[in-house]
Amino acid sequence: MSKTHVKFKLNGAAAEGMCEPRTLLVHFIRENLSITGTHIGCETTHCGACTVDLNGKSVKSCTLLAVQAQGADVVTIEGMANADGTLGALQEGFRQMHGLQCGYCTPGMIVRAHRLLKENPKPTDEEIRFGIAGNLCRCTGYQNIVKAIQHAAAKLRGEEYLEAAE
Repeated sequence: MSKTHVKFKLNGAAAEGMCEPRTLLVHFIRENLSITGTHIGCETTHCGACTVDLNGKSVKSCTLLAVQAQGADVVTIEGMANADGTLGALQEGFRQMHGLQCGYCTPGMIVRAHRLLKENPKPTDEEIRFGIAGNLCRCTGYQNIVKAIQHAAAKLRGEEYLEAAE
């Protein structure tokens, strides 16, 4: 099969390579570009482990072709860190609030939460739960994930996170 040249911006840097037209974006990122933070879960868009940010929208990279990202701006979990390499607000929130257990869903969850907070910097717990509904976690029960996102939201607003009494 003939190969196609694919070029886009990945986490702020130019990325390009050759691939078959049927290559999925998640495979192109992981295998061609060796950026492995984006996980492959169900390969049917059900779990959200492969979520990336594409031109300001959360997408499931397991059912998007790499050629569809031509010229796009793609952000993965690796792009969530601060410029100096320290943990970004969401990564720090997940660490501080114990928003992960096995960690398999975490990259997609953080990338989705990033977009959610860009669209709604002060979400309620219910809005967070709705916003991450396309990302499944089999370990945490979501309670600490919601706390982690609230923690990050507060930090991004320049506020201190005060955990609500349950």
